[in-house]
Order: sequence, then C-alpha cells, then structure tokens
Amino acid sequence: MADIARALTWTADEADLTTELRSGSEAAFDWLVTHYHGPVYGLVAEMLSDSSEAADVTQDVFLKAFRGIKSFRQGSSLKTWLYRIAVREALNHRRWFWRHLRQQSSMECFCGNGEEGEPPELVATGSSPFDLYASAEVQQAVQRALAGVAEVFRTAVILRDLEGLSYEEVAEVLEVSVGTVKSRILRGRRALREALEPVFAQSPHRHGLE
Repeated sequence: MADIARALTWTADEADLTTELRSGSEAAFDWLVTHYHGPVYGLVAEMLSDSSEAADVTQDVFLKAFRGIKSFRQGSSLKTWLYRIAVREALNHRRWFWRHLRQQSSMECFCGNGEEGEPPELVATGSSPFDLYASAEVQQAVQRALAGVAEVFRTAVILRDLEGLSYEEVAEVLEVSVGTVKSRILRGRRALREALEPVFAQSPHRHGLE
C-alpha cells in the first residue's frame, strides 16, 4: 500500500520520482514505463514508420533510461530526457538499417534518408501541414511525404507538430538552440509542402497549401 500511495504523488512531484528512480526503486521505474511508454513508442513509431521496429527500439529506450538514470540532471524534465534518448536510439536504428541495406545491395545510393548531411537551406512560413489536413487519406499522404524529409528536419517537425512539444522542449530534446529548432521546423514544413503540392494538385477538392 505504501508503494501505491507514493506512486500517486509522482505525477505531481517529479522530483520525488527522480529521487526514487536514482535510488533504484523498481516501483518507480515500473511507474515511469507505464506512464511514458505510450508517448515514447508514438515518437519512435513516427520516426521509424514501422510498428514492430518501434516496439524493439522503445524497449531499448527504457533500458538505456534505467541504466543511465544516475546521470539524469535534477531539475530537468523526465519527459524531455526520455525523448532525447528515444530520438538518439531511433536515429541510430535508422542509420544501422540504411547501412545494412547498403551492404546487401549493389546500389550506389539509397535515397531519402538524409544521413549524409543537411540539404540546402530552406525558408518556410505558415502553419504546419498537420494543421491543414485532417482526413485519414490525407494524413497518409502527409506521412509518406514526411518520410522523405531530411532526417534533421523531420525529427524537429515530429517533436513539434505531432508530439506537441514547445520550441523550448524540442530544443532540450535535440540539445540545440531554440533558434535552430525554429529554423529546422520551418525547413521541414516547407519540404512537406513541396512534396504535397503535386498530390493535392490532382485532388478534385484541392486544399490550399499557402
């Protein structure tokens, strides 16, 4: 009963939860997994576009969190800390996957992963494409277009537009400045609009992309 009573306070008192985690409390870690598994899995699934791979990577995220909890800085957000681990693990998994494909293929270039560096600077304004299109069919088109956006921009767009993090939280997750976050999001949204323009140009009920 004592563990249950204590767990009820952890939602409101993250500092107490962090203390329990750092002391090795199994109850605290079970609570952490139960509370954050859904959001972490959702983020990883968006980044990998593969539910089974996302499940494996999500397990790795919490394993890394369990092993690294003593390095967690008191006063930081557990959510952004977990998201930072999740982004790192998802990106590492994608890079391993692309390398594996290259080893198995005679192709000289496998396009669309954005691993070799940032594309030329893009400038974009306006709302997120996710705010403009609500239907399941259109969301599928957006997801396909998102998969083709360079990794560095796609991650920022996912954290901001799909996960709903503030610019400051995205900056903390990615360990970059807020200005860099805003730039990456603008570039990512512009790349999405460019990819979606021909899709909606063919639609009989074309939506504005401006």
